[in-house]
Amino acid sequence: MIDTLDREIAGGEERIRLDIADGVGVLTLCRPATLNGWSWESTRQLGLMADRIRFDDSVRAVLLRAEGRAFCAGIDVTAPGGAITGRSAAERTQRYHEGIRWAHERFAAFAGLPQPVVAAVQGYCLGFGFELALMADIRVAADDAVFALPEAQLGVAVDAGGDLRIAREAGAGWAKYLALTGRRIDAATAARLGLVQLVTPASALASAAQELAAEIARNAPLAVRAVKRDIDAFADAGLAEALDRTAQSAALTLTSDDCREGYTAKAARRPPDFEGR
Repeated sequence: MIDTLDREIAGGEERIRLDIADGVGVLTLCRPATLNGWSWESTRQLGLMADRIRFDDSVRAVLLRAEGRAFCAGIDVTAPGGAITGRSAAERTQRYHEGIRWAHERFAAFAGLPQPVVAAVQGYCLGFGFELALMADIRVAADDAVFALPEAQLGVAVDAGGDLRIAREAGAGWAKYLALTGRRIDAATAARLGLVQLVTPASALASAAQELAAEIARNAPLAVRAVKRDIDAFADAGLAEALDRTAQSAALTLTSDDCREGYTAKAARRPPDFEGR
């Protein structure tokens, strides 16, 4: 995997960039050549950025955005350290379980920031990209945005809690519909389900999201943080326990033969032949 004790980001290795101006901390996914594909290193950097923002009084709101034509197209399978190894199936499963639990801790640091987070989503928002957007407090989408949780098509459980957050926002039926089929939905449908709060033309996305974050930043910071904390306390009741089960489910499926078949079939552009093992 990666060195979890490292607190630095090497030059040229940035997955996420932080810029602060006028009360807004702008987090930018900055790997457009890979459609901002996610990796273990991306997770580490997200945690570092959350730690940097948390006690910075100059940051009153956070804008999460992405460079290029996609917000995040999911996991970058070409990234270093992607696959976890082990001397046995049990050891590999245990290592995946711990790795996912570590990732959940980094995501919790981001989702639990005292400052509200506005996500600006364009193009593909798939798999983990969708899950990351759902960690934000408010989502603004371009009209060309496409959302999906395709993990089941690859033989993997949804591992970062995106299906749980959809159940919270849109209901269990829609969470199952999206996670069990892997179907894609457009921005208008996402807005109808309550997964997106504002849809704009693609050309207006940057300004609309920036304006929304700035509007929040102009309000009283103690009140803003209290409102976020109180709503989250209600909305996230039971989430921690469900995420713990999610980590185990993800570890078991990531080490399955079905997962290997799913990714092999995708690379070969053929339908997978799942056997349930």
